[in-house]
Amino acid sequence: MSNVAALTGGFSTPATDAAAAFRGVMNAMARPGTLETLTGGSGPAPLSPAAATVLLTLADATTPVFLGAAHDTEDMRTWLAFHTGAPIAGRSGAQFALGTWGDLAPLAEFSMGTPEYPDRSVTLIVECDTLSASGSTLRGPGIESEAHLSLPETEAFQTNHARFPLGFDTFFTAGDLVAGLPRSTEVS
Repeated sequence: MSNVAALTGGFSTPATDAAAAFRGVMNAMARPGTLETLTGGSGPAPLSPAAATVLLTLADATTPVFLGAAHDTEDMRTWLAFHTGAPIAGRSGAQFALGTWGDLAPLAEFSMGTPEYPDRSVTLIVECDTLSASGSTLRGPGIESEAHLSLPETEAFQTNHARFPLGFDTFFTAGDLVAGLPRSTEVS
């Protein structure tokens, strides 16, 4: 990708696309396990359209982003800087972390918030090969009885829920699909 190509991939109609994307991102987090389709964003490989849309919607110059190994490329850094202004950060200083599940480990190095400021924690954007409403069982706020989501593992999310109100929130992305998993969700 050249510097000129980094100028592409943003929203084609910013006001309309950003509003629709924001609604989709918030619905995903408010209704854990629900698959939402996000369109409008694109970026350099291996960034999925859904992950690009999440970053275009939520990241800005005040939200440092950690890039996992597969996503930590010059093209990605240039794209992120141009479209969002978000600075690149190490694990402990990141408010967003983008990567595959394996690239984001160890999770303990990210901020989990503090008792005074539980909101000062990282939000993970986990790129997946596939995403489906099957697998692990989810219960909690935003779920009528139970929902299901294909997670890369369950133990990390059980541990995360046990430290509530501290912990991380997660967006899972695959292609143009996104699903949210807040720390308040019980996973089994």
